[in-house]
Amino acid sequence: MGNTLDQSYVTRSAWKPDIFKGKVVFVTGGAGSICRVQTEAMVLLGANATIIGRNVAKTETTAKEIESLRPGAKVIGLGNVDVRDVNSLKKAVDHTVEQLGKIDYVIAGAAGNFLCDFNHLSSNAFKSVISIDLLGSFNTVKACFEQLRKNKGAIIFVSATLHYYGVPFQSHVGAAKAGIDALSNALAVEFGPLGIRSNCIAPGAIDGTEGMARLAPPSATPFVNKIPLQRMGTTEDIADNTVYLFSPAASYITGTISVVDGAWWHIGGVMGDLYPSIVEQANNDPETKL
Repeated sequence: MGNTLDQSYVTRSAWKPDIFKGKVVFVTGGAGSICRVQTEAMVLLGANATIIGRNVAKTETTAKEIESLRPGAKVIGLGNVDVRDVNSLKKAVDHTVEQLGKIDYVIAGAAGNFLCDFNHLSSNAFKSVISIDLLGSFNTVKACFEQLRKNKGAIIFVSATLHYYGVPFQSHVGAAKAGIDALSNALAVEFGPLGIRSNCIAPGAIDGTEGMARLAPPSATPFVNKIPLQRMGTTEDIADNTVYLFSPAASYITGTISVVDGAWWHIGGVMGDLYPSIVEQANNDPETKL
């Protein structure tokens, strides 16, 4: 894939180049399209990092590429880590502390998604998404909790807007992301007295991501025309929001959901020209595959 950001991000950024000097960020899903760029921004601005993934080769290669962005940066790539297994994550946390000294920030971004109507969605498929997205987010914070408490750290959960209104073929992911929002809100209240902040970022239509490549519905109306800002979001938009929420500028911000979507969700009707015919087809045709 290669890095999305480079040193020009630092020179044109509103943030000090070393704003995260001496800090360490722990990122699940760090080899994916969005969480990778979140990590790139943090490293460019001074942080060291551990990225977590399932694919060993991809995760290790991604870590090396991110590490090359800043002289002296340390980025660890740990593959074969299952976020559904808290003990697997605890081993990754222990390795991070051993190699990098501590954990200040956590990005819980491991996720799975696919299009499927309820009629064809198996219980196992529903459970799989809940386990990766929601349980995986819980386990990530659980494994990192002592480090977060010790360092008065901050958490960002990568959420979505799919549960803000009814989105066909996304009942499984909408349920998982709604749970993540609720989890973050509860942790903001519980962890506040410990000096730990918890927030969500909810990306909208982000260009060039795996999610948009798989999930964007075909439509007679150009997709970008449905977004009030009349452009697709970028992974850099998500990275900028990440930097803000982890920065001292957000020291009084916790328990929030930061939607980065150009006001797209306010329009609703994600299926657009295809609704309701596509839903009727899915319900009536046992062979339907999206």
